[in-house]
Amino acid sequence: MLFYKIEGLTDADVRGEDDMRTMREAHRRLAVKCERFNSRQADGTFCFVSEFDGGAVTAGAIFTRPGKAGAVLDAFFPAIGLPLHDRTVTEITLGDVEDLLCAANRQDYIGDDDDVKERFGLDKVTGRYTRELHYGENLIAEQSREEIQRAAEKYLMRSSLLPELDRIYTAPAASFKGYGHPVHYLVQTDDRETRCETCRQLLRALYANHRLENRRYAFLDFDADEDIPEMIYDALYRASFGGAVIVRFNANECAEDSNLATRNGDAIEIICETAKRYRNRVLTIFCLPQECAKVKPIFYENLGTVTLVELQEEFADAARATVFLKGLAKKAGVRPDKRLLETLNDEQGYLAPDLRARFDTWFNAKLKTAVYPQYKELAAVKTKALAAAPRGSAYDRLREMVGLDGAKDVLEKALAYYKMQKLYADKGFPCDRCSMHMVFTGNPGTAKTTVARLFAQILKDNGVLSRGHLVEVGRADLVARYVGWTAKTVQEKFKAALGGVLFIDEAYALVEREGSYGDEAINTIVQERENHREDVVVIFAGYPEPMERFLDKNPGLRSRIAFHVPFADYDTRELCDIARLMAKDKSLCLTDDAMEKLALHFDVVRTQEDFGNGRFVRNLLEQAQMNQASRLLTVPFEDITEQDLKTIRAQDVASPPPAAAEPRRIGFSA
Repeated sequence: MLFYKIEGLTDADVRGEDDMRTMREAHRRLAVKCERFNSRQADGTFCFVSEFDGGAVTAGAIFTRPGKAGAVLDAFFPAIGLPLHDRTVTEITLGDVEDLLCAANRQDYIGDDDDVKERFGLDKVTGRYTRELHYGENLIAEQSREEIQRAAEKYLMRSSLLPELDRIYTAPAASFKGYGHPVHYLVQTDDRETRCETCRQLLRALYANHRLENRRYAFLDFDADEDIPEMIYDALYRASFGGAVIVRFNANECAEDSNLATRNGDAIEIICETAKRYRNRVLTIFCLPQECAKVKPIFYENLGTVTLVELQEEFADAARATVFLKGLAKKAGVRPDKRLLETLNDEQGYLAPDLRARFDTWFNAKLKTAVYPQYKELAAVKTKALAAAPRGSAYDRLREMVGLDGAKDVLEKALAYYKMQKLYADKGFPCDRCSMHMVFTGNPGTAKTTVARLFAQILKDNGVLSRGHLVEVGRADLVARYVGWTAKTVQEKFKAALGGVLFIDEAYALVEREGSYGDEAINTIVQERENHREDVVVIFAGYPEPMERFLDKNPGLRSRIAFHVPFADYDTRELCDIARLMAKDKSLCLTDDAMEKLALHFDVVRTQEDFGNGRFVRNLLEQAQMNQASRLLTVPFEDITEQDLKTIRAQDVASPPPAAAEPRRIGFSA
């Protein structure tokens, strides 16, 4: 479908007098002449006047086929009494012709612009139907073959693009006089500029060789969860007759998403069926991410007999990467130096996004040190971010916690490792998202669950996780009663933990019972953990010795865990510090003699079997509060001060039990 804007000058004056009624009548007479002319034309032709001011005329035209557009326009203006001289005819987009129709409607040169759009099926592309459609249009620029060739050689697509350009410039059979598309295209790259330039050069070459009827092409962002009615895509393609549609499929996660075919099969089928139906009237260029092994077969399955020419971004060796980087430097107006090129490795392949990231880092440093040296001493934001301590109140709370030096050290290393991975990515080095899965080992009350909850929030505060919540589960939450249910139950827990931490307490309980479904749970956990390595952190927690036995039984599990975090038992001094911290949180004060009595208590009980560490401290402090309440009830009300209510004394603290005869055994006994 072709849209034109016509501008010119006329010596005729059919506007009428300046009064509103006479002018409207004159405009209506002109509209009637236009309607009469259009009625005598073949279907699919519509010419109209948009503006008429001081002898300057602006008009528009819609043709469903190019045919004899020039002859029709030559006849149109004399037929309506507006012969033009100095006439220019410009091909325009759908948005431009919509503006011309709107202006014509305001001036009463046409009856209703909505009726015109409905007549040509354009209402479904421009109206309320397309609020969710991410769609735009542009016009193909005209270039020589040499200019197209030079532009194509700049990008890492030339090994597949240049042969196709040669095929395009090969003339068709002499007997063929029409239009049609023997092939369509599939462009695979993650680099936006490479994708855009590849599509531009293709379309310019195709238009130059009369493989396209018009210069107008549409670009459509096709989302992973698209839900657009089929009639909208049909209308879009019908409006694009004679031109091209670029379908940009946004699915960066497609290489990892095992459910992609199920989620998007219907949507992909609709767009493919539409492209297939109009394959000889509209050229389609499908654009997919570089790695899209799971979604690509879905397109091929639904396109059937359509032939696709694949244009895929290639890996550049060091020599080609050097040329690419030098081209970026030339475009930016700076001279490349050794720092930009010296780290290129002959044994490594490079993609355009990696090279652009490398160039951007170098160029920013170049601007600050060579072009604007007055900013040389100012640290970059990234440098400050790497040097800064982890953010958030959860991190501050973790640092305030008593003891846990080993746990704090490992967690600091985990955050540092993640920061370095971000730095590698920013500098253009390929890197995988680090696995953050962990094992927490420690006796009861050593704050494993509390630290896991804080760590989840810390990861969220520092950009590692999106939600930072904790989902705590045990054996009963993961192992189902019937065959086939356990895997689904585990998958549901992972889904609930997306963006956060899945905390599996006493994980060894999953495999303690012979003949249970625990092995199925473990296998599913391993699989789901790999599927969600970027958006779920799994923490296995439990007593030290059973956890070691559990990991020994599952070497594959152990090898996939990045961090082992030990939670040591607290000594007497640390238990006293915990008591002070808990009392402070309750706005309580412990006297010196109360602290001495607590210390004596801790010296005795911390060596006993199944000692609860911090949990025991909390219970002992709560018991002291109850004893304090009983003591204060014996004091006259008027004699009780605010300080009395806040103070825990030695008499409120329970006396320590007798010392244990045997040393404490940690973990489960035989």
